[in-house]
Amino acid sequence: MNRLATAAVPSHREGITGEVLAYGRKVFAIAEMELWKLLHDQWDIVTRSIQPVLWLLLFGGVFGRLRVLPAEMGSYLDFVAPGILAQSVMTISIFQGISLIWERDQGTLQKFLVSPMPRTALVLGKSMGSALRGTIQATTISLLALLMGVHLNWNPLAWVGVIALVFLGATFFSSLSLVIAALVKHRERVQGLGQLIMMPVFFASNALYPVAIMPGYVAAVALFNPLSYMVDGLRGLLVTGSVTHFPLWVNLAMLVAVDALMVWVAARVFPRVVH
Repeated sequence: MNRLATAAVPSHREGITGEVLAYGRKVFAIAEMELWKLLHDQWDIVTRSIQPVLWLLLFGGVFGRLRVLPAEMGSYLDFVAPGILAQSVMTISIFQGISLIWERDQGTLQKFLVSPMPRTALVLGKSMGSALRGTIQATTISLLALLMGVHLNWNPLAWVGVIALVFLGATFFSSLSLVIAALVKHRERVQGLGQLIMMPVFFASNALYPVAIMPGYVAAVALFNPLSYMVDGLRGLLVTGSVTHFPLWVNLAMLVAVDALMVWVAARVFPRVVH
């Protein structure tokens, strides 16, 4: 009898597992909604792919002829391809806040905020939507890079790592965009601040040139720039024989840390969008 009674009561471990699974379902529900938006507006992916393609063609093709890298670092095209990929993910994610304002104006956001869904699940779900767009662009850019002669790494585990880094980078920048949207509350201001943030973050990173040849003050900024860790990790996984500044675990740990902080901040300010 005691055994039956014990079996009928869920264990503490089962309770935690159930809570985690329930939380994951809520995150994926929001991500699925973002995916449906993407499927209904496929032209958005095409238009957003133009800029990174131009960056890769211009910087990879033109700057590659200038021999701006030390000889031991290989070709400039191999070096810059991961940086352009990271830049495209940032560009998609940094404007996530604009869609949040649209949802507020349509009344959708208010329904989410009065539901018992955790705010962090809302933030992570929307971040996954940006990451899905980034993964599609990663495929496009990788195919172009292959045609241009970039020495891509075809190890399947490396590509799993690439997708993980895309998701981590998208989570940071989309969460940052949601924070901006919660504070300024207007589409035009979100777009303007996104543009204002995007270019300095891109140029003050290791996307276009290595940290070793930067002036001291730029190198110091690059070390505090989350995009630098995303680019460094992508470079080590995506390109065969590439030279990285940090071990892969450092890049992953830094991105996880800044993601956790930014998701927490975004979840705290999220309700301000409708106030």
